[in-house]
Amino acid sequence: MAPDYDLPSPSHDERTTAMLAHLLMIFTWFIGPLILYLVKRESRFVAFHSLQALIFQAFCSALSIVMMVSWFLVMIGTAATQGGSGHPSGPPPVAFFVTFGLIGILWMGVWVLTLVLGIVYTIKATNGEWAGYPLIGRWARHIVLGRALPTKKP
Repeated sequence: MAPDYDLPSPSHDERTTAMLAHLLMIFTWFIGPLILYLVKRESRFVAFHSLQALIFQAFCSALSIVMMVSWFLVMIGTAATQGGSGHPSGPPPVAFFVTFGLIGILWMGVWVLTLVLGIVYTIKATNGEWAGYPLIGRWARHIVLGRALPTKKP
């Protein structure tokens, strides 16, 4: 734990459970962190780490929905522009394949990001650090602790 923060030192069980929240995020998506958050909400350390994993997975879910909707819109738009004769009038549209490829690459990137964040923050939680995800950590601290953590102790 960083000495700049005036936070309680987590017990061994809390560190193990917080570690599980990040590790389960890799394999169970949002289900593992959600269960740990609901069961161990009284522990601020576990709640902080599992809430971060939940918020990150909510972001990934929203991004997946946007990607699927955009892919379906491109697919429907492609079908509408090809006509309804049943016979293709030319080569397949490029937009369909480009969109499909970009969405596939983006999904792989999200999976790699989930893997990296899961491993890095599993190690940090095991060490008892109140480490926050980029862009999400401060928000999770505010929800769990009711206040934001200072950057330096005066």
